[in-house]
Formats: sequence, structure tokens, C-alpha cells
Amino acid sequence: MDDFKEMFEKRRSILDEKATHYREERDGWNEKTKELVSQRNEFNAEVRVLISESEKQKQQREKMNEVVRDKKVLRTEASTKVSKIRDQMNAERGEEAPAERGPRGRRERPVTLQSLSKEFSRLEREFERGEHTGKNEGKVMKRLKELNSQIRKMKEDQAGKGATDSDNENLSLARKEHDDAHQAVQEAASAAQEAHDLMLQWDKEVNKQRERANSKHRELRNTKQEADKAHRFYIVSLRCLHSIQDMMRARRGAEAGEGTRPTARVEVQDLMSKLMSGDTLTTEELMELQRFD
Repeated sequence: MDDFKEMFEKRRSILDEKATHYREERDGWNEKTKELVSQRNEFNAEVRVLISESEKQKQQREKMNEVVRDKKVLRTEASTKVSKIRDQMNAERGEEAPAERGPRGRRERPVTLQSLSKEFSRLEREFERGEHTGKNEGKVMKRLKELNSQIRKMKEDQAGKGATDSDNENLSLARKEHDDAHQAVQEAASAAQEAHDLMLQWDKEVNKQRERANSKHRELRNTKQEADKAHRFYIVSLRCLHSIQDMMRARRGAEAGEGTRPTARVEVQDLMSKLMSGDTLTTEELMELQRFD
């Protein structure tokens, strides 16, 4: 009988150690789970804030794109107004070109003082840089003389008529209106692009934080699984421990000619039933289960 008692005492001691180990392991995993839940929630909160900032920039971008569209309409209207005034002035000065066709049948643009001056300046710069040599040099010199003559004659004609484009108040106002509209388009487009760039930056941060939150969630699932596994081992250890304690108690009762202690046994059964049904026991109750013998 002493060997029997010694064997059971040894098994009870081993199971008690295992139960303690699994309880501590489970509690450790549960603490880690709590930390990961907190970290994951923090990342998710940051994701929500970043998404809100991204949405603000998106709304700002759409708002400025709408402004760009409106400003482009005004710029087009101003450009049309400038063209109409210039065409009217050219018609009054006799500068409106006839409906001529070019070598390929295309409609030629009217010759104006501005177009002649522009061509003259371009050829003069090219000539000074030495871009025209040989036979081409003579052709360019001839063309420059022709342009200079045409420009001088056109200026004399305009002076005789007493007005130039720059002196025309309506044309100046129309040009200013066009320039202001163009500047407004540029500013609105720049603001829209800036909002778009900021939105992309916020979206990039959203993706980073979301991946961090997902990573913590994956860790959380693993720690919960480990905690559940340790808890299952703990329950098995307790059940084995109480089975040995029941046998030891029954043996002692048989030797003394007494029955088992019903009150303590009922209390153990109550705690085990509560535990197996999924209820949470306090640390004191769990340790008490290991002390019953």
C-alpha cells in the first residue's frame, strides 16, 4: 500500500506542476493577446484618421478641378473676344487676308504686323548664330529685306490710319481679361495637382498603417490559439489531478473507515462544472482547484 501511495503522490505532484505550468503559460499568452489587441486598435485608429485626411484632399482636388473647368470656359471666352476684336481691326485697316489656299490646299493665316515681326526676329537670330550659310545665306538676307520693307510699309499705313493694336483700348482690356483668366486656370490647376499629390501621400500612409494593423491581427490570432491550447492542456491536467486526488481520498477514507468529505468534493465539482461550461474562474478559484486533495 505504501508503494501505491508513493506512486499516486508522485503522479499528483507531476500533474500539479503541469497544471501550474499550463496556467502560467495560458496567462502569459493572454497578456500578450491584450497587448496585441491594443496595438492593433491603435493602428486601426490611425488608419481611420489617415483615410479621413485622404478624403479631405480628394474633395479639395475635385473642388479645384471644377474651378479649373470654369476658369477654362472664361479663358476661352476671353480668347474668342480678343480674336474678334483683332479681326475687326484688321478688317478696318484692310489687313484681312483673302481666303487663300497654300501649296497643299490649306487655308493660310492672314499676314499681320505681328506675324511679320515674329518671322523677322526669328530669321535674324538664326542668321546671327550662323545657322544659314552658303546659298541659303543669300536667301535669308533677301527674305529679311522683304520682311523689313513689309513691316515698314505696314507701320506707315497704320500710322496714317491713326491707331495700332496697342492703342486700342478694347483690345487691351480683352487681352488683360484673357491673361487674368489664363492665370486663374494655372493657379487652380496647380492647387488641384497639389491636393492630388497630398491625397496620394495619405493613401500611401493608409496602406502602411493598414498592413501594420493586419500584421498585429495575424499575431493576435496566433497568440489566441496558443492561449486556447494552453488552457485546454490546463483543463486536462486539472481533471487528471482531481481523478488522482479522488482515488487518494477514497483510499484514505477506506483506511480510516470514513466516507469522503462531501462538502469539499461538492465544491470541486461545482468549480469544475463552472469551468467546463465556459465560465471564467478567478485566479484564486483556479489555484484552489489545484489545492483540493
